Amino acid sequence: LIPGYHISRSENDTYYVDSESVLRCHTSAHQAELLREKHKNFLVIGDVYRRDTIDATHYPVFHQMEGVKIFDPKDWEESGVSAVEYVEEDLKKTLEGLAKHLFGDVECRWVDAYFPFTDPSIELEIFFNNEWLEVLGCGVMQQKILDDNYGEGQKAWAFGLGIERLAMILFDIPDIRLFWSDDERFLKQFKAGDLSSKFKSFSKFPPCNKDLSFWISDTFTENNLCEAIRGIAGDIVEEVKLIDEFTNPKKGKTSHCYRIVYRSMERSLTDEEINSLQDRVRSAVVDELGVELR
Repeated sequence: LIPGYHISRSENDTYYVDSESVLRCHTSAHQAELLREKHKNFLVIGDVYRRDTIDATHYPVFHQMEGVKIFDPKDWEESGVSAVEYVEEDLKKTLEGLAKHLFGDVECRWVDAYFPFTDPSIELEIFFNNEWLEVLGCGVMQQKILDDNYGEGQKAWAFGLGIERLAMILFDIPDIRLFWSDDERFLKQFKAGDLSSKFKSFSKFPPCNKDLSFWISDTFTENNLCEAIRGIAGDIVEEVKLIDEFTNPKKGKTSHCYRIVYRSMERSLTDEEINSLQDRVRSAVVDELGVELR
């Protein structure tokens, strides 16, 4: 069900332990085993790992929740609609109810999408704080998954959502790195079951911007650049952003210039430590990515 070209198989986007093993990149990995155990309805919550860009909303580890509900023929046979229509309508009703429980009486809309484990596949968006926001992806489960693992003749829906993403929207949390902080000034702002809390900024240390320009190689990817930078500077890196790109027609080379924003959430950074980190980053991108510094 997952073609060879799918993003979840790419070494650029997925953490490979070895040629046969990867770190879990979505909780859908547990669908088959739970279906074989004959669970008719279930939720799966777990940490997942993805190589990604560095900014306020992306982090290499986050938490995902997967939901599945199975239907028998008797559920849709008297409805007057097809099995797929019946299941999709129940899915939309359920998830719109979840969105309204979390965010209040928000306007919802559905957008066609593609996911390897569902067909048809759709995404839920809500109009919140005067903008449309993507909330989750879902759809009618691929029939082969059900037939091979649960039994023939059934239908099911499935959804997946990023827990940190929802929490950032709901509680006005500006930076995903905060979820990994032990700072009591952050942790004490929230209580279990209370959906009314809003994040209150407790400090804002100054950023330090450093630019990095180089001629890219044929194998260069932005995700690999971010991994190299994160491996050296860790959570001190707030953002890595492409700010300039041009191609030299005589040399046939393409140049990228990235702005690296260094900012700690807990203290002011010194010029000495940032310069040291930047020197290590410059060496690493040459050694690991094969680029030519400018």
